[in-house]
Amino acid sequence: MFTGIDEVDWASLRHAYGSAEDVPALLRGLASADPAEREIALDGMYGAVHHQGDVYDSTLACIPFLFALVASEAVRERGGIVELLAGIGQEGEDRERADDTYAMARTAVRAGAGVFAGLVQDPDPEVRGAAVGALVRFLDEPERVMGLLRQRITVERDDRVLLALAEGLGVFARRHPAHAADAVDLLTAQSGPPFGPGLRLAALGQLAGCAPDRLPADLVPTVVRLLRQRSGRRPCRSEEPDRPDTDTLVGRLRRLRPSDEEGSQLLRTLHRALDDRVDERSALLVGQLSSPGATDRCNAVWMAPGLIREWRADHSEVVALIGAQLGAEEDRLREAALSALDGIVGLAAPAADDLHALVTSRPDLWVRRWERGAPTLGDPVKVLAWCGDPRVVPVLAQVLAGPVVPDDLGRAVVPLGAAGTPLAPALRRRLGDVPLDSPETYDRAMPLLSALKAIGDTRAVPEVLRLLAGTADGRWPREAAVRALGAFGPVAREAIPALRGLLDTESAAVAAEALWSLEGDVSAVLPVLVRELTSDGHRPRAAADVLARLGPPARSALPGLYRLAGSDEPWERTAAACALWRVGGDPELSAPVLRTAWAKNPHTRLPIASCVAAPGPAGEPLHDLLRTELASPRRHKASTGGYGGHDILDDLELLRVCRQAVDEP
Repeated sequence: MFTGIDEVDWASLRHAYGSAEDVPALLRGLASADPAEREIALDGMYGAVHHQGDVYDSTLACIPFLFALVASEAVRERGGIVELLAGIGQEGEDRERADDTYAMARTAVRAGAGVFAGLVQDPDPEVRGAAVGALVRFLDEPERVMGLLRQRITVERDDRVLLALAEGLGVFARRHPAHAADAVDLLTAQSGPPFGPGLRLAALGQLAGCAPDRLPADLVPTVVRLLRQRSGRRPCRSEEPDRPDTDTLVGRLRRLRPSDEEGSQLLRTLHRALDDRVDERSALLVGQLSSPGATDRCNAVWMAPGLIREWRADHSEVVALIGAQLGAEEDRLREAALSALDGIVGLAAPAADDLHALVTSRPDLWVRRWERGAPTLGDPVKVLAWCGDPRVVPVLAQVLAGPVVPDDLGRAVVPLGAAGTPLAPALRRRLGDVPLDSPETYDRAMPLLSALKAIGDTRAVPEVLRLLAGTADGRWPREAAVRALGAFGPVAREAIPALRGLLDTESAAVAAEALWSLEGDVSAVLPVLVRELTSDGHRPRAAADVLARLGPPARSALPGLYRLAGSDEPWERTAAACALWRVGGDPELSAPVLRTAWAKNPHTRLPIASCVAAPGPAGEPLHDLLRTELASPRRHKASTGGYGGHDILDDLELLRVCRQAVDEP
């Protein structure tokens, strides 16, 4: 297995943590008779040689030895090594340069893919299951691959391998459309009786991705029925033999996996394949969330946020059913429901009654204490607040009066708006107690400033001025204080001297905007903003944003805005174009810049929509963008990945601004 390993100059090769001189020991560890040593070696391969999907020159050097390991029946747990090889090869799937290490890795795995053909018949079911996936992805002989799959299906008796074969058929059909007919026929047969519910669900998930016309007309009722049949047959997961309790990433992931990992994967595959068929996916989630089995409901809870965060639709029934899980006896299900609701801030209101019931019955969940780090507001309280539900105000008041007050509590007040007014005195006191010389000043002050600004508590001006005076050297807490003063308006006139003192600092644009809010005198701040357009860093964009809000009275800034509109930095160009639109009222230059930014960077859509939503006919040249956005079923940041709860809030605000601009209900 290791012939030639000592002839490789491993010290000259690299992996994620430097020299690859430790790699031979890792490779030998994969062949160890000791299960713990094998797991530590596999963890090392993923942690250094294939770190987070990266491929290094040492990764390429490992490939021949990995193939030798999987080909030897003397090596235990080769399924994990097959999966490692497949991962290394798959990272280069979309690479075009032949000299790229990723593309070279894929070429090397494809060159050895004949080994996978033999492993499909291996006595170890874990090896067979892993080999099926590798075979269809790397062996470029479709007729041979199809023959091997068909042959294995007729004799295979292990349920997990049968599921892997169904997935392999789906991948094969998508990779080789000209040879897909046999694979689709086999999947269609497996999707019906007499096959078991698990295999039928797997086949339906693959058909949804490669041959949706073969799906049954009553897909959702069929899937829900199969889920419940499968749940009734599913045994409790027993402890797996020969699995060491190692402190490795591989070991931790194994311990953290869902109690029904197989069922979770089956449904995830189906949901992913159904994609934009939102009505069917919602109906499927409703069926899952109504299941008598807590495990099926838990799988649905974890899957629901992905649908809600990506697609604009009426999700109220699904959210209400997630809320119903908050009363479950199983801690795991309740915690999953809380996590799901926390991930869809702004859309959790249908679960408000269940959240309130949990908050009322479990005061121990009001504050969450961590082994390390400061305490935070408990999820049930936080999510109820983000529903804008005033029933949370007395709870927040009790937390504010208690011995442990989380620093993030102020953020929960923001969505309450005026309903949070009873909390203002306590919030002011806490802001007045924030230390001014601490590295934690910003983290402690920012949530309180946001809360007081949302409430509109102008009596907080002295506390805000104290913070402003004490954080002269810190940009972020200083600007947060300035924005709060600007939001208070003319009532905060006593802050004018302090704000004028900031006009020659890096916070000049923010200070100028606050002064304008307090005094209403454009001429007093316009020279500062014009000067800032030629500054460095964030300052030109900040100045352009303020000029856009000033509107036509800032016309003397037009020459500087025209120059900034030619910037190489996309956000500067967009900010300048918005300002030109609002200040000059001439879309001839602005419109092309804004259209390009809208198409290329979804994060710019909300500020652009706010720009063109100005009263009157000035915004009409771009109203087609707004109408197209309103007609889109997909949330505007969904394509950027990592969609979070606050991106939902941005999406809801974007839709509100677009409707207002084009006068749609």
